[in-house]
Order: sequence, then structure tokens, then C-alpha cells
Amino acid sequence: MAWKKFPYVEKSFSYTGAALKKNWARLHRGDCEPFPDNAKVQEAWRSYHAGDFGEAIELGLACGMAGYAAANKAATVYASYLETDDNRKRSLFLEAAQRCEEQQKAMPEYPNAWYLHAYALGRYSQSISVVKALTEGLGGKIKHSLMQAIALEPKHADAHIALGTYHAEVIDKVGALVGGLTYGAKKHIGVEHFETALKLNPDSAIAMIEFANGLAMMFGNARIKDAERYYQQAAACKPADAMEWLDIESARSEIED
Repeated sequence: MAWKKFPYVEKSFSYTGAALKKNWARLHRGDCEPFPDNAKVQEAWRSYHAGDFGEAIELGLACGMAGYAAANKAATVYASYLETDDNRKRSLFLEAAQRCEEQQKAMPEYPNAWYLHAYALGRYSQSISVVKALTEGLGGKIKHSLMQAIALEPKHADAHIALGTYHAEVIDKVGALVGGLTYGAKKHIGVEHFETALKLNPDSAIAMIEFANGLAMMFGNARIKDAERYYQQAAACKPADAMEWLDIESARSEIED
């Protein structure tokens, strides 16, 4: 299978040897992923951080369930940012979600089995339209998985970001009244999750970007200045790996538009 190349070569994203473990806490502040003992799983994560997402998927899957997190994160980031074929993009999201469901059964106490499940289904929902996803019952699955991830790891900044986005997307698509009554989506709860994420991971460009998007979706012009400020802050962040570079570039392109 041909994979599209990460468009930026940056030596500082290459965490060879002991550098991976040394930088692990910074690289995984958002998802609280524990450092893996398995050397082959470490290689999958090295490929992921360097932007070689296709290799990260293949190396991760070759390790079985121990490598699922690296493979699933690589697949969802690759599909979100680099894949241009819509059918392949959706397949990557659904395959990642399915692997997460296997993990949930085998390792129910592992937060990223739940978080990456929600992340993959959330991105899939955006690709088919959030309204369609809600009518298919995906909203409930996403919310449940995110609540599980946070219950297992309250400091999971990325799960807080995703839950904030859930509230914002639902309100944006069906309105505050229906969103609240049918899906439990509330503006103040969405804001609280975004604020929690930024407290836990203050340098997270994606937290700033999603908070900006969320404010625009939930409050429109009333909070547009705050949204613009978060975009500016995100664009000024310094990336530690390929995913962060892609996030920051998306913030910069948003400002240019």
C-alpha cells in the first residue's frame, strides 16, 4: 500500500536511541501513553513521531495489540491530514476504531483504547457529516468512550479536547436546545473541557485550535476574538513532532484564510 509522505523533513523529529525515552513525557503529555518496554513498539512510535505514518502503522500492527496504539494514532493522524482519497480515509478511521474495540475487550482499563476509539470515530463522523453520524448513533459511542478514557485517566488532555469538540459539534449541528436534551451537549461543559485540556497541556497547539473552533461553533461572533487569539497562539507554537507540525500548519493556514 502506498503512503503519502509527510511534507516536511525535520531532524529534530527523529528520536533515535535514548532520545525517545528522554522526550517521551513531552511527546505524550496529551495522551498519557506509557513508555513501551517492547523495542519494536518503540520503533513504531519513532516512525510516528518522525512523520513516517505508513511505516508506524505497519510496524505497530506487526507487534499485535502491544503496537495498536502507535498504529491507530498514526492511522488517524495520517487520514486526518495527508490522505486525499475519501474512501481510504474512512477505511483507515473505521479499521482503527475496530482495533480499539478489540483492545477495549482485552484491556478495559487502558485509557487509549477508549480515547483513540472516540478519536477515530469522531474523525470518521466529520468525514461523513456530523448530522449523519448522530443519526447513526455514533455520537453516543464517541461520548461514552471519551468519558471512559477520562474516568481511567483524568489528566488525559487529548480526551478533554475531544469531549469539548463533541459538545461544540453537536450544538453547532442541531442547536443548543436539541443538543442539550437529546445528546447532553452544553456550551459551558464544552468550554470547561477545553480549559482543562489547556491546563493539563499548555503548549498544545491542537487544544488551542479545537478550542478556537469550539468557541466559533458554540458562540459565533460573540467569541470570535477569543477564537482568533487561540489560532494566533497555536500558530506560534513550536512543534515537537510531525503531528504537532501538521496541527500548527493548519492553524497558520486558518489565519491566512
